[in-house]
Amino acid sequence: MNSAPGRVPDGPEPDLERVWLGVASEVWRRRPGPCERLAARALRSPGLARALLTTPSLLLPWLVASVLVFALGAVASVGTGQPVVALAAPALAAVAVAYAYGPGLDPAWELSRSMAVSDRSVLLARVLAVFALDAALGLLASAVSGAAAAVAFGWLAPMTAVSALALAVATTARSPNAGAAAGMGAWAIAVLSGQSATGRVAEAVTGSAFVLPCLALAAGCSVVVLVMTRTPKGLS
Repeated sequence: MNSAPGRVPDGPEPDLERVWLGVASEVWRRRPGPCERLAARALRSPGLARALLTTPSLLLPWLVASVLVFALGAVASVGTGQPVVALAAPALAAVAVAYAYGPGLDPAWELSRSMAVSDRSVLLARVLAVFALDAALGLLASAVSGAAAAVAFGWLAPMTAVSALALAVATTARSPNAGAAAGMGAWAIAVLSGQSATGRVAEAVTGSAFVLPCLALAAGCSVVVLVMTRTPKGLS
């Protein structure tokens, strides 16, 4: 018997969860490559490895751009004698860390939130990988440019601080753009303040007075990130 016009036919409701799982399986069924298999063994989680390798600031175009920027910074440091790499590294790391956070940017963001792995684990794995890569590139560029050891390692504390600030703002505002702007803005203010106080643009990098404030800022921002990414009660 036909149903009346405008009336929803009787019958079981569609299983939306099953439909979503089908969509997710189609998107995630790409065969893992060597890097992903290595990451899965190291992290002991294939899902976390897949989420790590879909990090926007770890994709090939971003990596190529990062290498080029650090290479140009090394060339400029050799030509001008200024610690260009040390000044640029914290800002670049802040932007990369902010863009490790996914809303509006990461095509796998919604899928990563539906995984059994917690949002916090995905985010921290991504951030640590991005930070480690940028730190390695910065140290390599500093070594190539012949920078002094104090300059080569002095920017690690500011880099940690502005990266943590960028991530805290990004997770709080749910906007990678806001996080990147906050990190770059804070680093620009620190550099200009150091230059106006001492007349040396590298003071914000090499000055020992910046180390403790940077570490305190990084610790505070890390607490903010952990609070903002906590799992609500009642959810696994």
